[in-house]
Parts: sequence; structure tokens; C-alpha cells
Amino acid sequence: MKPRIIVCGLGRTGYKVYSLLKLQGATVIGINDRPLPHLEADIAANTVLIGDFCSAPILLAAGIRDAQTLVLASNNDAVNLAALTQARVLNPHIRIINRLFNDSLGDRLDHILPGHFSMSVAALSAPVFAFAALGNRAIGQLRLFNQTWPIREEYIDEDHPWLGRKLSELWEERSRMLIYYLPAYMQMDLVSAVLSGRHLEYGDRLIIATQPRNHSARRTVRQQMLNLLVGLRYFQQHIRPTILVTIVLLLTILIATVTYTAASAHVSVIDALYFSVGMITGAGGGEEVAEMAPADIKVFTVLMMLVGAAVIGIFYALLNDLILGTRFQEFWNTARVPHRNHYIICGLGGVGVQVLQQLHANGCEIVVIEHDPNNRFLNVARALKVPVIIGDAKVATTLQTARVGGAAALLSVTSDDVINLEIALSVKGLAPRIPVIVRSQDPQFANLAQQVFDFEAVLSPVELAAPSFAAAALGGRVLGNGMTADILWVALSTLITPAHPFCGKRIQDVAIDTDLVPLYLETKRQTTHGWNLLEVELTPGDVLYLTMPATHLEQLWRTQGATLPVQMS
Repeated sequence: MKPRIIVCGLGRTGYKVYSLLKLQGATVIGINDRPLPHLEADIAANTVLIGDFCSAPILLAAGIRDAQTLVLASNNDAVNLAALTQARVLNPHIRIINRLFNDSLGDRLDHILPGHFSMSVAALSAPVFAFAALGNRAIGQLRLFNQTWPIREEYIDEDHPWLGRKLSELWEERSRMLIYYLPAYMQMDLVSAVLSGRHLEYGDRLIIATQPRNHSARRTVRQQMLNLLVGLRYFQQHIRPTILVTIVLLLTILIATVTYTAASAHVSVIDALYFSVGMITGAGGGEEVAEMAPADIKVFTVLMMLVGAAVIGIFYALLNDLILGTRFQEFWNTARVPHRNHYIICGLGGVGVQVLQQLHANGCEIVVIEHDPNNRFLNVARALKVPVIIGDAKVATTLQTARVGGAAALLSVTSDDVINLEIALSVKGLAPRIPVIVRSQDPQFANLAQQVFDFEAVLSPVELAAPSFAAAALGGRVLGNGMTADILWVALSTLITPAHPFCGKRIQDVAIDTDLVPLYLETKRQTTHGWNLLEVELTPGDVLYLTMPATHLEQLWRTQGATLPVQMS
């Protein structure tokens, strides 16, 4: 039986998910709050309803009582929550894929509501933006065995220790999971390469996930010293007034000491110094030095008291502000723009803040350029001690302030395609060799812009996230995604049902046929991985964890003979 799915909110993301599901042969009903030109054919075919998908009559008309899955794809969290509650009243057992920007709210709903899976376009697409900025290396993380496994790419060069080593040896190690394999001179899937005893050759690339270790990353001594020196440079402008007042105070004490010593042969230098310091600071002591002195020295003493009170007052105020105020804290905590090898993020919106967190988790130095001083994510950047420049990223002086000439890459990820293009072109004019990654809402424009302007990557969050939503709607739980050599892959888990196309087949055969990489298998009795995993025959109730190219996701749910080509806008 084909899965019956309702997709609510047919904007860019919703319509892409709706089209993907139709393409794979699923029975899909769409609901949108208003008619749009690209929906006319679907409205005529009664596969798209127009109305408020938070209302019971519209959901009932879409078949909510018999539906298996509801995809809430609106970009408004409040609307999606309202639809969620109404749908669960009408069908308490329906699976819900909920597009939520609020991660913490999504986590709570996932734990409280059975069959609820929250997803975010920004969270799904941000890792791919980060991968592109880091040189198209598929680095990131996967959630496996209740642990977060870091992912890295191994490029096999002439000095690599794995050169000539059998892939089967790496496959068997339990502290490592092979995610994807890209041979240099031929096309071969990972499982076939493992079974055929293939050796790693020069130019091969291997994506692996390694079991996390319990240690915290620490900055090197060299990095700490560089930060300290840069901090001193910024701190000196605040400490300069304190130094000047300190010099004036010492000169005042010196003048008073010399005067009292010269005025009386009976006063020693130590006694004169003791009285001068006590007089100026107000502590007192050694008053006989002035009492036994002539009248002109007493007048001088009065003047020194007045001058000293002013100088010492200013000195205490500056010292107080420096040590106990904000200056000393700024010296240690203020984020400063690095000189080189940093990543510049232009636009701190939903995608921008996710990219920021991805790059920061990878230990990268980052600079943010944001034009809105009231942006709600500024506190996130400051909490991570990331320098934020409030200004227009299209202006050359702003980019120069961010030291674009020494940057490792720049990401233009505002919500406006025209602004992103203008920023990218400005960067190319100032620093032609800097890799530029551009966000585009329109997938067609993304492909054309990359060819015309020769940017490193022009990426559409909708295109990157929609396959994950579609996979989740059809029974998969998405664990992560990544990109290497222009291939987008998705890591997910899929429940084997009697109607599943993999049911009754050996994992080894399925992997070779579909170019997937099995990670491990959960059954009612045990968890299987390694060599034993390849020989297992999939049965209903099994949960298979795997990675595969996003373009092959239809293999997970395509039914026999289902070919429904659908024109996508």
C-alpha cells in the first residue's frame, strides 16, 4: 500500500517536498492557504486543497483520519503548532514531520509526543554551507549509538598511512564507521569495494565517522599568546590615560620630596618622601616636616595638598575602572577580528547562525557581518566570542574591516538573493582568490550563477533540505547530511515494513544495487554491524541505519513499477 501523506504549506520548501513525494509514487495531498500559479494543475486534479490547514474541515477533507503522515512545512512555527494540535485531535496516531525553527521547542515536542519529528531547513542545510566553506570536505557529525560521531574526509595521498591498505580492514574496526567512498580512477560503491578486497589507491577519498573521545578541545599555547598580544594592542588605548595620570602622580610626589629636602637640612629624604606620600594620598604622617618649616613651605604644602587630592582622585577613579570595571574584562573576553585564515559570515539569520555554530564547533575562527544592530542572534555570536561587525557587507570598507584579504572563505547567506550576489561580487573585486559561498532561494538561479560568476558554491537551502523532509515523511529518521565532490548524501534510519522495497533482501545485495552504505542494524534482539551486517536478511521490524546519495533516496520507498514523473518548479 502506498503511503498516504498530507503536506501543509506549499511554499518553496513545502512544494518541493510535495513534488518529491509524488515523484516517488506516494499518495500525497497538499494544502495551501492561497492559490498559486504553479498549483493550478494540482488544484484541478484535487491533489491540492486551498484553505486554512489549521482548521478541522480542511484537514478532514484532505483525509486526515486515514493519513499515515502529516508534513507541516510552513515557515511559521506558530501556524505549524496550531495545525499540529488540530491534527492530533482528529487523528491521535498520525506521524508528524514538523518544520520548526525553534530547536529547543522541537526537542521538547519530540520527547513528549510519540510519532513527532521536528526538522529545520536551516539546520539541515547549514552543514553543507560549512562543508563548502571548508573546501568541500564532508566534515560534520552523526548521531549514532546515542553518541555524536565526528566526520572527516581522508584524502589518500602518497604519504597517507592508509595508502595500499585494504578497505575491508577499515570496515571491521568498531571505533570507525565508513560513510562514503570515492575512488579516484573508477566508479564503485563502498560495499562492492570492501567485498572485492580493494586496496586504497592514490587519489581515493574516504569519508569516515570516528567514535568520540572524552576530551575537550583546548587552544594551543601559540594561539593563546597571539590572542594575548592582540588583546594588549587593543587594551593599550584604554590603559594610556591611567599611565599618564600615574606619571603625574609620581612627579608630584617627587617634586614635594625634593622641595622638603632642600628647604631643611634636618629633614632626610626618607622623611620627606614619607610626608609627601601621606600628604598627597590623605593617609597622613610625618607632619613635623611641614610644621617646623618656613611660611613659604607651608603655602607650598597647601598647594600640594590641593593638587595631590585632584591627582590621586583621578588616579583612583581610572584604576577602579580599569581593574574592577569593564576594561579588564574586555581585555580577556572581547572578540577581535583575526588577521588571516578566518571565515566571514554575511547575514546572521536562520541559516547564518546555524553555519556559525557549525564552523565554531569545528574550531574555526569566524567574523560576522550583520547590518541590523537589533538582530536576535547577535547574543549567540557574542556568547561564542565571535566578533560582530555591524555594517553593510556590500561596502568595501566593511569587508576590509573584516580583513577579507586574509580570510579562508566568505559565506553570503542573507535572505535576499540580490544582496547575496552583490556581496559576493564585491568580495571578488577586493580579493579574487577568496572562496565565496552564496545562498540562493531559487535553485535554477543557483546553478546559473555558479557557472557565470565562478563562485565556489551557490547553494539553495530548500534543495538541500527537501530530500531529508521527504525521507522522513516516508518513514526515515534523518541523522545528518553532507557534501563531498559535489555529491550530497543523507544519513538516516529506515524502518523495514512488509511493503518496504528492501524487505526480504540481504543487506549486501541492497547496498550494491542502490549505492547505500549500511552503518548498523537494530533488531528486536541485537545490534549488528561489521562483516555480519552484510549477510543479514532484512525482515519487518528491523531498523537499518545507512548513508546514501540524496539522488538515490527514492530507492528507499519506490514501489514496483512506480514511475510518476512530475514537473517541478
